[in-house]
Amino acid sequence: MDLDQLHTFLEIVRLKSFSKAAQTCFRTQPAVSAQVRQLEQELNAPLFDRLGTKIALTPAGRILAEHAEQILDLRRRAQIAINELERVPRGELVIAASEANCIYVLPRVFFEYKKQFPNVQVQVDRAYGPRVVEAVLNNQVDFGITQIPVKEKRVQAVRIHADEVKAVVPAAHPLALKSRVTPHDLVGHPLLLPKTGTTRARLNAWLEPVEDEMAISMELDSTEMIKRFVLAGLGVGFVAGTHCREEIASAKLAGVSLGPDAMERQIGLIYRKDKALSKAALGFIDVTLSHAGDPARVPAKAEGLPVEKAGGKAGRA
Repeated sequence: MDLDQLHTFLEIVRLKSFSKAAQTCFRTQPAVSAQVRQLEQELNAPLFDRLGTKIALTPAGRILAEHAEQILDLRRRAQIAINELERVPRGELVIAASEANCIYVLPRVFFEYKKQFPNVQVQVDRAYGPRVVEAVLNNQVDFGITQIPVKEKRVQAVRIHADEVKAVVPAAHPLALKSRVTPHDLVGHPLLLPKTGTTRARLNAWLEPVEDEMAISMELDSTEMIKRFVLAGLGVGFVAGTHCREEIASAKLAGVSLGPDAMERQIGLIYRKDKALSKAALGFIDVTLSHAGDPARVPAKAEGLPVEKAGGKAGRA
């Protein structure tokens, strides 16, 4: 049983004639009769009583007519909804990103996207590093925001933002006067390191020359905690420049580049290469490329996006 057979059947019911139904369906009368026979064979019941030159529905035919109308009506409504989706996208987008990137890299993205696509609900799954890539690969989320490059070949990565990881200290700290710090400059200073993630792995490699001499005071899983503890004088922290811009501008903290070469950080939007992208998803890519990292202030009412806690800790670098 297919939709075309049901359409032909309902045309016969409406016109009470096989020959007239053949004309409206642009088929020959034998072709229309064959479709009805196929339906009757599949249902194992006659659908029409032939009374001379007239036809009438059998009890089975009346039941099928009622349900066929509903089936074709559902098809029409599905087509209308899909057409409307292209005109006014709706539905849901799920984004995997760290809390820090949501706060400091994506606010303008979310604001502009909700302005352009008000009927699309945006959900944020707080995640970091490998968890972001894993969520994208498993189709748990539509997009991920994470440090790139990503080794996984099944994902497409587009750079959306760049900054550098800096050593952060209170403004009056002796290291604040330096233009650049090396691992040896940090010997004797307590260090506040991110607990896990890509940034931690890179810091481990950078600190390797003084591995036996460095003093790790605390390992923290939140960018906000690192900044707060630095302000409290608990040690030297390591934070992306974008994430401490306000504290540096207000002279609460000083951000010092790592040396001998700056530790640059590339943030990318990632998604599966084989994923079919809706108009809403393509719109998110466009908005993200245009507005990621935009420091422009966003009205508070635009910040109320639903956030899921599953899969990661808040604010990991």
